[in-house]
Amino acid sequence: MIALLLRDLRLAVRAGGGFGLGLAFFLIVIVLVPFGVGPQSDLLTAIAPGIFWVASLLAALLSLDRIFALDFEDGSLTLLATSPLPLEGVGLIKALAHWVTTGLPLTVAAPALGFMLVLAPEAYSYLLLSLLLGTPALSMIGTFGAALTVGLRRGGLLLSVLVLPLYIPTLIYGAEAVRRGAEGLDPSGALILLGGITAGTFAILPFATAAVLRINLR
Repeated sequence: MIALLLRDLRLAVRAGGGFGLGLAFFLIVIVLVPFGVGPQSDLLTAIAPGIFWVASLLAALLSLDRIFALDFEDGSLTLLATSPLPLEGVGLIKALAHWVTTGLPLTVAAPALGFMLVLAPEAYSYLLLSLLLGTPALSMIGTFGAALTVGLRRGGLLLSVLVLPLYIPTLIYGAEAVRRGAEGLDPSGALILLGGITAGTFAILPFATAAVLRINLR
């Protein structure tokens, strides 16, 4: 499993592998929003939690179609399906590799960009914590969606349509945790629910991903 993770990380950092694409998109969205909204600091402060989470969600979408597509095209996915490594483990490792190359970089970068959206100082720690808790769920849900559309021509649009509704609870509770933290309220309820969503996705979706892959590889 470690060898598969390292392989996926090496593929991601190669030219065209998708590494940095999500982070670059995230940075562009955060930088452009103040230009569109204008110099209204109160408005920027109010919408900052939602903007950060929407940008994170969209950034995660950009590289989802690469999770299984390259392995399917060169036959590696078939070999993985017949290897001693269970497909549940393959799905889990694919999700982890996607998070390391997409979710983790934007999680680290987000607090440094808080000043662009005039994020309340009290919200910085909750922004970081919510992204750490929630972005792994985005990767695991996206991996399941990528397994559903593997082998389909132009499956990227279908993948987005399938995955976006599943992202909504994570988006709601992630933004709510940051908003409550910015207003000096207790965000623990939203953070617990966010962590529960992530734990639930990692408990259930690797098995669903493996089942879908077995069907698509027949």
